[in-house]
Amino acid sequence: MQVVEKSNEGLSRVIAVTIPVTELNAKLDAKLKEVAPQMKLKGFRPGKVPAAHVRKTFGREMMGEIINTALNESSQKALEDAKVRPAAPADMKLTSDMDKVMAGQEDLVFEMALEVMPEFTPVDPTTLKLSRPVYEATDADLDEALKELAGQAKSYEDKKGKTVKAADGDEVTIDFLGKLDGEPFEGGAAEDAQLVIGSNRFIPGFEEQLKGAKVGEEKVLNVTFPEDYQAKHLAGKAVTFDVTVKAIKAEAEAKVDEEFAKRIGLESLDKLKELMRDNLNQQYKGAARFKLKRALLDALDKAHTFALPPKMVDAEFEGIWQQVQADKEAGNLPAEDAKKSEKKLKEEYLKIAERRVRLGLVLAEIGRANDVGVTDQELNNAIMAEARNYPGQEQQVLEFYRQNQNAAASMRAPIYEEKVCDLIFDKAKVKDTPITKEELLKEDDEE
Repeated sequence: MQVVEKSNEGLSRVIAVTIPVTELNAKLDAKLKEVAPQMKLKGFRPGKVPAAHVRKTFGREMMGEIINTALNESSQKALEDAKVRPAAPADMKLTSDMDKVMAGQEDLVFEMALEVMPEFTPVDPTTLKLSRPVYEATDADLDEALKELAGQAKSYEDKKGKTVKAADGDEVTIDFLGKLDGEPFEGGAAEDAQLVIGSNRFIPGFEEQLKGAKVGEEKVLNVTFPEDYQAKHLAGKAVTFDVTVKAIKAEAEAKVDEEFAKRIGLESLDKLKELMRDNLNQQYKGAARFKLKRALLDALDKAHTFALPPKMVDAEFEGIWQQVQADKEAGNLPAEDAKKSEKKLKEEYLKIAERRVRLGLVLAEIGRANDVGVTDQELNNAIMAEARNYPGQEQQVLEFYRQNQNAAASMRAPIYEEKVCDLIFDKAKVKDTPITKEELLKEDDEE
């Protein structure tokens, strides 16, 4: 095999590979000698089929297999001989006459056009100085979280007063019967239905007409189903509902006490507080890690300047731009982006794509230099965690990742990144810096 570097510009390479026809024919001859004694063909005794006949009948097919194997093996060896690390799979171009190659009359010649990984020396993690924000949950934070939890577990009690009338936020218990053109319609009746006024659970206009109603009162509500209502025979139709109000309850004051703790399945109020405080501190640690990692990435980006593989940048930008376009169509672009021209947006997001590629290469190089890897167990744990996000479909999710290498790789990448970051945090000079909750939870500009 002959390997020649035809082009070397920046990170682009063109490598020409020649596999002599003599080498291909020698492999074919060896293959024929191997299989001929095992051949069973009509008109020949077992094991007595002449090699010439086998060549004539199966030679082209065998040569095709030899060429495919040669392409795979020689392309990999050519890259090893050239001592390059591809940034992406090479584009291969056959330059020989394949009919003649298949016939064993011409050398197999092909070219590989590729981009290689840039050569650079990553910063020494021990030279980095980082600040880790620190914040611990206070009693005030705990009280606020408990109050919010109690608000989510709403309870109602009979409304009291001289004249009890239903109002916004009240829970009413009603019987109702819906009628279309004076006749009851299917699915339009219920008894002892509980409805919170203002929850917008029922069709527009229904809940509003219950305001001011009293216990025992019978009312006739006039409403119109929306034009896009799922039941086609009711869509856009004006109907009436005969309603009897049977009870009116107001939202009870949320009390976080022993009874509340037991009502949500815990043994005591102290246990609830312990769990809530732990949960808050976990949230604050997550926010602190996010800021520490952002500081690390900023430091790594500042410390490195090297050429980037254009195709890697293009692929990263394309993914970002597709999301920008989707956000634009959905009306979800940030206000500051919506004011910019497409040219300006592309310039800004191209810089983001370049930053991401640069940081990815730096983290990968630091990880490679320190033998960081992702074990099969770590990957399986991540896939299992992802599957649990889809109750009832766990098995389908697991099968998807087992059968899709690209999807599995997308799960492996963030695990690898976090492990490299942990390695750098352990080596760098990291100083704990107390900050306020407001500073910790303040949203940074995100890419």
